[in-house]
Amino acid sequence: MSAADQAAAPARPGLHGPCLAVALAVMLGGTLYPPLFAGADGHADHRFAMALFWAMSAGFVRGVGFVPRPRWARALFSPAAVLIALGLAAALKLG
Repeated sequence: MSAADQAAAPARPGLHGPCLAVALAVMLGGTLYPPLFAGADGHADHRFAMALFWAMSAGFVRGVGFVPRPRWARALFSPAAVLIALGLAAALKLG
Protein backbone atom coordinates (compact mmCIF):
# COMPACT_ATOMS: atom_id res chain seq x y z
CA MET A 1 0.00 0.00 0.00
CA SER A 2 1.45 3.33 -1.00
CA ALA A 3 1.52 6.51 1.04
CA ALA A 4 -0.89 8.09 -1.46
CA ASP A 5 -3.48 5.38 -0.76
CA GLN A 6 -3.21 5.94 2.99
CA ALA A 7 -3.31 9.73 2.70
CA ALA A 8 -6.37 9.75 0.44
CA ALA A 9 -8.56 7.72 2.82
CA PRO A 10 -10.40 9.87 5.38
CA ALA A 11 -9.46 9.13 8.99
CA ARG A 12 -13.01 9.08 10.42
CA PRO A 13 -15.67 9.20 7.71
CA GLY A 14 -18.70 8.35 9.88
CA LEU A 15 -22.04 6.97 8.76
CA HIS A 16 -23.31 7.69 5.26
CA GLY A 17 -27.10 7.70 5.51
CA PRO A 18 -28.08 7.48 1.83
CA CYS A 19 -25.82 4.49 1.18
CA LEU A 20 -27.03 2.73 4.30
CA ALA A 21 -30.66 3.42 3.33
CA VAL A 22 -30.14 1.89 -0.12
CA ALA A 23 -28.49 -1.18 1.38
CA LEU A 24 -31.30 -1.67 3.89
CA ALA A 25 -33.97 -1.15 1.21
CA VAL A 26 -32.41 -3.76 -1.10
CA MET A 27 -31.99 -6.19 1.80
CA LEU A 28 -35.56 -5.78 3.02
CA GLY A 29 -37.01 -5.77 -0.50
CA GLY A 30 -35.28 -9.01 -1.40
CA THR A 31 -36.22 -10.60 1.92
CA LEU A 32 -39.89 -9.62 1.83
CA TYR A 33 -40.42 -10.11 -1.92
CA PRO A 34 -38.01 -12.72 -3.37
CA PRO A 35 -39.72 -12.77 -6.81
CA LEU A 36 -38.05 -9.38 -7.28
CA PHE A 37 -34.96 -11.33 -8.38
CA ALA A 38 -36.84 -13.39 -10.97
CA GLY A 39 -37.10 -12.59 -14.63
CA ALA A 40 -40.26 -12.58 -16.73
CA ASP A 41 -39.90 -16.34 -17.27
CA GLY A 42 -39.91 -17.00 -13.52
CA HIS A 43 -36.26 -18.05 -13.32
CA ALA A 44 -33.60 -16.23 -11.35
CA ASP A 45 -32.19 -13.17 -13.12
CA HIS A 46 -28.56 -13.49 -12.09
CA ARG A 47 -27.31 -10.31 -13.77
CA PHE A 48 -30.00 -8.21 -12.06
CA ALA A 49 -29.33 -9.90 -8.71
CA MET A 50 -25.58 -9.30 -9.09
CA ALA A 51 -26.13 -5.59 -9.73
CA LEU A 52 -28.49 -5.25 -6.76
CA PHE A 53 -26.18 -7.20 -4.47
CA TRP A 54 -23.28 -4.99 -5.53
CA ALA A 55 -25.37 -1.93 -4.63
CA MET A 56 -26.31 -3.52 -1.31
CA SER A 57 -22.72 -4.50 -0.49
CA ALA A 58 -21.32 -1.11 -1.40
CA GLY A 59 -24.12 0.56 0.53
CA PHE A 60 -23.39 -1.41 3.68
CA VAL A 61 -19.62 -0.96 3.45
CA ARG A 62 -19.78 2.81 2.98
CA GLY A 63 -22.98 3.26 4.93
CA VAL A 64 -21.51 2.05 8.21
CA GLY A 65 -18.55 4.37 7.76
CA PHE A 66 -15.87 2.03 6.45
CA VAL A 67 -13.68 3.46 3.69
CA PRO A 68 -11.14 0.95 2.33
CA ARG A 69 -7.56 2.10 1.89
CA PRO A 70 -6.77 0.66 -1.56
CA ARG A 71 -8.06 2.87 -4.36
CA TRP A 72 -9.68 -0.01 -6.24
CA ALA A 73 -11.67 -0.99 -3.14
CA ARG A 74 -12.68 2.62 -2.44
CA ALA A 75 -13.99 2.83 -6.01
CA LEU A 76 -15.83 -0.51 -5.77
CA PHE A 77 -17.54 0.42 -2.48
CA SER A 78 -18.07 4.17 -2.98
CA PRO A 79 -21.36 6.09 -3.01
CA ALA A 80 -20.90 6.48 -6.77
CA ALA A 81 -20.65 2.70 -7.08
CA VAL A 82 -23.98 2.38 -5.29
CA LEU A 83 -25.60 4.66 -7.88
CA ILE A 84 -23.90 2.89 -10.79
CA ALA A 85 -25.02 -0.51 -9.51
CA LEU A 86 -28.59 0.71 -9.00
CA GLY A 87 -28.60 2.19 -12.49
CA LEU A 88 -27.31 -1.07 -13.93
CA ALA A 89 -29.97 -3.02 -12.04
CA ALA A 90 -32.70 -0.69 -13.30
CA ALA A 91 -31.43 -0.97 -16.87
CA LEU A 92 -31.35 -4.76 -16.64
CA LYS A 93 -34.83 -4.96 -15.12
CA LEU A 94 -36.46 -2.50 -17.51
CA GLY A 95 -34.52 -3.42 -20.62
